[in-house]
Amino acid sequence: MAKQLMIYERAVPISAETHRDWSVKTGNNFSFAKDINSVPLLAAEFATAALEHTIIFAGEGEAVFPSVILGMQGNNNDHVNDDGTWKGTYVPAFLRRYPFVFSKSEDGDTFTLCIDEEFEGFNNEGKGERLFDADGGRTQYLETMLKFIQEYQNQFTRTQMFAKKLHDLDLLEPAQAEFQLAGKQSSLAGFQTINREKLKALTGKKLKELAATDELELCYLHLQSLNNLTPMARRLAEQPAA
Repeated sequence: MAKQLMIYERAVPISAETHRDWSVKTGNNFSFAKDINSVPLLAAEFATAALEHTIIFAGEGEAVFPSVILGMQGNNNDHVNDDGTWKGTYVPAFLRRYPFVFSKSEDGDTFTLCIDEEFEGFNNEGKGERLFDADGGRTQYLETMLKFIQEYQNQFTRTQMFAKKLHDLDLLEPAQAEFQLAGKQSSLAGFQTINREKLKALTGKKLKELAATDELELCYLHLQSLNNLTPMARRLAEQPAA
């Protein structure tokens, strides 16, 4: 079965009628993300993520969106250990919100909180945090997760606007990374980066507008993060073969 939204197997709306006696037990197991080599990144995450991750732009045209590279080969997340624990410090919000997610109505005006019923920590045995109390009301845990997903959606919309602005200003260009892996020359393509010279060539008015919204800072955080790609490839090359 093809996964929904990259990591979701079967996302269904949460309801007291269906999930009244169900609980969620989360932990430091990211096995659900072991087969993806990049995930979307919100603009609000740039400053922290850029310290260790490489930020690129995926997609085409106005559908372009920031992402972080998590693996140097397709279907392989090099930040997930064999036991499912996470390598490194920062975990993108896209993964931290799992197993919850919003589904959007066809008109785009209504969002419904959903959960991946295939998540291994989703259970009706009382393990972890309950979704509803004995009276069918939302627990504090569910309210907290709902607030987190709402904030994620708000930041997602802001990030979409930022990415569209980069596209409209014609600042993005196709990019490719060349590196050595397992003694062989390899490459990673299919993404875009900001053209530094085009960014510098913007009019003073455009640069001022980007600076006023903190989007100019986002541009340079992205460019700085590209320096993390080579060390990442080097670390992988030094790892012993499985």
